[in-house]
Amino acid sequence: MRIQRQNTPLNFRASRRKRAGCMPNVLLLGLVIGLLVTGWDWIERQFINPPPSSISGDLRSAYGAFDRADLNTAVTLARQVWEMNPNRSDALILLVRSLVYRSYSDVDRDVDREIALQYTSEAYEKSPQDLDIMLAHAFALQANIQPVAAADLANIVLQNRPDDSFARVVLGLAYGVAGGYDTALQINQNTPISDEWALDVYRARAIHLGDLGRYGDAMETVDLALQENTRLLTLYFERAQYARLQGDADSATAAYFRVIAFDPVNVKARLRMCEMSTLLRETNNALEYCTQVTEQAPRYAEGWYRLGWEYYLDGEYQLAQQSFNRCTSLQVMQGVPYEERRFECWYYQGQTAEILGDCDSLLHTYEEFLNMAAQANLEQTWVYPPEGPATCRANGSP
Repeated sequence: MRIQRQNTPLNFRASRRKRAGCMPNVLLLGLVIGLLVTGWDWIERQFINPPPSSISGDLRSAYGAFDRADLNTAVTLARQVWEMNPNRSDALILLVRSLVYRSYSDVDRDVDREIALQYTSEAYEKSPQDLDIMLAHAFALQANIQPVAAADLANIVLQNRPDDSFARVVLGLAYGVAGGYDTALQINQNTPISDEWALDVYRARAIHLGDLGRYGDAMETVDLALQENTRLLTLYFERAQYARLQGDADSATAAYFRVIAFDPVNVKARLRMCEMSTLLRETNNALEYCTQVTEQAPRYAEGWYRLGWEYYLDGEYQLAQQSFNRCTSLQVMQGVPYEERRFECWYYQGQTAEILGDCDSLLHTYEEFLNMAAQANLEQTWVYPPEGPATCRANGSP
C-alpha cells in the first residue's frame, strides 16, 4: 500500500512509551485556580471596573458580558439592540466581534464567522456609506478569509478616519490573511492603543508575530491581551498554539487547563490535549483525552480520527478500525465536501483492515475512496497495483 500526499502525518520527537504522567493532578489544580480567578474576575467587572458610563444604556449589559467573556450573552444582547435599531452600528460591531471571538472557542463554533458575515453583508448592502458598518463588514470578511475586500473597506475607513485603531487592526489582519506578515505587523505597531481597542490590537499583534515565527514574542503579546480580558477562551487557545510551536508543552498545557477551568465541557481544549499527548507519546493521557472528545461530541468526525490514530499507534488495530470507520461514516452522513474530508480516516481504516486480514472491509473502503477521487480533485492519493492489495491476493480474494 502506498500513499502520496503533500502533508505528512504527525511527527514524533520521542520514542513511544506508556506512562500516566501528572496531567490529571495539574488539571485539578488548574480547575481550582480557574474557579478562584473566575470569582475575582466577576467582582472586578461588576464593582471595581464596570463598563464605562460613556456606553449607552442599551449596550452596557452587552459590553459587560463581552468583558466577562460571556460571549453567548454578548451576542444575544448586541443582536437585540441591532435588530431593534439597525442604525446602531456600534451594536453591529460588538455583535460581529463577539461572534468572531466565539467562533474560535470550541470545535462547533466555526459557523459563527459565517453568521457574522451574513449580518454585515445585509447591513452593508442597505447602508454602503456608513463607515462603522463598512468596518464591521471588513472585520467579518477577513475572518472569513476574504482579505482583499476587507483591506479595501478598511482603507476607505482610514481615509476618512486616519486615527481609527480598529480600522488599522482590521487592515493588518487582512494583510496577514493574504500572507503579508511584515506589512501586517508594521501596520499594527503603528496603531494607537486605546482602552477601547487594546484587546484587539494586542491580539492582532500576537497573530502577526506568530505568523513571522516569533512565537516567544507572540506569547508575551497575547499575555497583554489577556490582561484586558482574562477569561476570553480564544486568547488561551492562541497562546497555547504559540507555546506548542515553540516546543513549550508546559505552557500550552497550562493554557488548555485554563480553558477547561472556565468551560468544563470544552471539546476543543480536550482535542488539543489529545493531539499534544500523542506528540509527547503520553499514551494513557492521549487515549483519555481522545475518548473524552468522542464522548462529549460523538458526531465530531475529527475526534474519532484522533482516537483511531492513537489506537493505531498503540497497536490496537481493531479499535482503530472501528474509530476510523466512525470517522468516515460521519463525514459521509454529514455531507462534508470531498475536498474537506479527513482523507486519513479512509486510508488508515484500509491499513488496519489489511493488517487484520479483513479483505472485505479493505476492498469496500478502497472502492469508496476511488469513488470520491473520481468526483473530486483530491490532494492525497491512495494507490494499489492493478491486481489489488497483496494481502487479499494471497488470501485468494479478487
